[in-house]
Amino acid sequence: MSPGTEPVGRQRAPDCDVVGAIDEFDGEPHYIIADISRDDAWLSIAEPDAEPLEAWR
Repeated sequence: MSPGTEPVGRQRAPDCDVVGAIDEFDGEPHYIIADISRDDAWLSIAEPDAEPLEAWR
């Protein structure tokens, strides 16, 4: 698997509700992105490993 990513364009399911948050796991802050309309549809990354939120805009 390559470490790079390929953009696929903006995709959105008509019935999803995606939110973002910062939470703590094992004493370390993490950024979390989740589709709260589905079970187990989330991902997270440790805050020190993530791009600053301003860079995502």
